[in-house]
Amino acid sequence: MASEAILQYVWQHRLWSYNAMKTTDGRPVRIVDPGLLNTGSGPDFFNAKVNIDGRLWAGNIEIHVKASDWYRHGHDRDTAYDNVVLHVVADSDAAVARTTGEPIAQTVLHIAPAFENRLAQFAGTASRGAMPCASCLGDVPQLAVTDWMEALAFERVHAKADRLHDLLQTYCGSWQDVCYVTMARTLGFGVNGDAFERLARRTPLKLLGKHADSLLQLEALLMGQAGLLGNVVTPVDRYHEQVIREYTFLRNKFSLIPMDPVAWKMMRTRPQNFPARRIALLAMMVHNGFGLMSRIIDAGGDLDRQRDIFAIDLTGYWADHYALGGAEAPHGARSLSDRMIDVVVINTVVPLLYAYGDTCGETRLQDAAIELLEQLPPEHNSIVSAFVRAGLPCDTALDSQSLIQLRRAYCDAHKCIYCRLGRRLLRQAATIKP
Repeated sequence: MASEAILQYVWQHRLWSYNAMKTTDGRPVRIVDPGLLNTGSGPDFFNAKVNIDGRLWAGNIEIHVKASDWYRHGHDRDTAYDNVVLHVVADSDAAVARTTGEPIAQTVLHIAPAFENRLAQFAGTASRGAMPCASCLGDVPQLAVTDWMEALAFERVHAKADRLHDLLQTYCGSWQDVCYVTMARTLGFGVNGDAFERLARRTPLKLLGKHADSLLQLEALLMGQAGLLGNVVTPVDRYHEQVIREYTFLRNKFSLIPMDPVAWKMMRTRPQNFPARRIALLAMMVHNGFGLMSRIIDAGGDLDRQRDIFAIDLTGYWADHYALGGAEAPHGARSLSDRMIDVVVINTVVPLLYAYGDTCGETRLQDAAIELLEQLPPEHNSIVSAFVRAGLPCDTALDSQSLIQLRRAYCDAHKCIYCRLGRRLLRQAATIKP
């Protein structure tokens, strides 16, 4: 049996299977206007117009899977439902009435079989982890695809900006702190993003700023707080001994509590992405003062300048090590590849520019953020690849961000009826009659 959300969707878009609708007591019903969907409390649709047995009724519509839900939800005792003119159900297992005892007309909503079949197909495919509409995306006009992808891109940018606005409140309006936490999260590159953000919150920029003139102390603080130094009896090399000694002193001085090292994921992680090496890069960014936010704003929509900001060479121990006490890297190995720098621009620079521009009324910075996404090449991951195989275009990072938003906010959440592509495909499948 269809859910209440599906019934509401069918009602809103007139996707029932026939025109000859009748009340449960046999009176003919003609829907003049299904009304406006109500997303708050009260009846499901406001200001509807229905003709019942030749008489026009104007009022609200309430929808339930079972008619008895009217009583289960207490509507028979709520005067807010007294102006319901039609009760729409999938299963008429009870008659309903207003608080006055006056009966309310009721009809059974029959869903178009083709609509129900396609919806079941989508649900079944999604439950197996596949993309629900992959086999029929080619039926959607290109203009509709383009419009939806543009909307998805802005939806994703706004969602990221909203997260930064929440961080800004947490840090009492300090964009430097917001930038620091955002940059740290990005250095986790997905798999360790949560752990890096936890590390940044546990090791605030204010604390690091007290030791910004000593790269060794910054590395010791961050690696110690990450739980990567542990209870070591015998250090593996001289550098390891130094950072343990520095962190032990600083931990006692500031009463620091390190993270549980189990937070860090190492399996299937390439050596250049090992947490310790990324932490060393974060320390380099803080060394001699964390001025990342101002540099990002100054560079604006200039992609080359933004990329140059993150072309950082690691020095000392981390110039030729991937991890503490081993996993040696070729001397001079880059801290971030060109592709990884672009990922940083997408996930750090773009949201910061957009959110900062929004907060400060600098629309040029918001425009610059979108321009960067339009200049950058698309991301390469399993989500993007699946949509490209299904026939969706992906030429820029703006496109790949759209596809990631589509997958995470709609496909993975099984919200086909809220996706413009899903809605179009469902409507195509249904027998739509006015």
